[in-house]
This record gives sequence, C-alpha cells and structure tokens, in this order.
Amino acid sequence: MYARVARWEGSDAEAMRATAERIKSQAGSGPPEGVPAKAFKLLIDPESGRSLSITFFESEEDLNTGDETLSAMNPPTDEMGQRVSVERYEVAVEVSA
Repeated sequence: MYARVARWEGSDAEAMRATAERIKSQAGSGPPEGVPAKAFKLLIDPESGRSLSITFFESEEDLNTGDETLSAMNPPTDEMGQRVSVERYEVAVEVSA
C-alpha cells in the first residue's frame, strides 16, 4: 500500500471545519474521478491553521495516477489555506483496532 500526504497551512478554524464537513458529505460518492484511492483521512489542527490529507492507494501505479490527478486539482475555495507540500510514502505498517 502507498500513501500521498499533502500538507496545508494558513486556514482558520471555522473554514477548516466547514471544509471537513463538505468532504465528509461528499464521501459517499467515492473519490474524485481519476483518483483510484482505497482510503482517505483528513487531519486538522484548527488552532494552528494546518491540516494533512492522507490518501491511500493499493499500488504504486494507482498512487502515480492519483497523484497526477490530485496535483492538477485546485481547491474550489481557499478554505484549506495553501498546499505547502506533497509527499509520497510506502506504507510499511498498518494497525487497526
């Protein structure tokens, strides 16, 4: 499994929470077209205005496809602040309770 981690900065608490709610409400329809993701997590720190989006992919090929699509996207509003970095990882360990 592979993960794409995007870091965002410069948002305010209310905007972050609104964005998270909007993403949650759209989650039922699955990932955006061109993003063959298996899972998605959004971590927010409303106090600092920072957030992380972590998108999980089954294969490196899916990661490459999803990364290309996500990198080309612009958020519909500036509620999340500015995307300041995108990193790619191989998932070495996954533990669920």
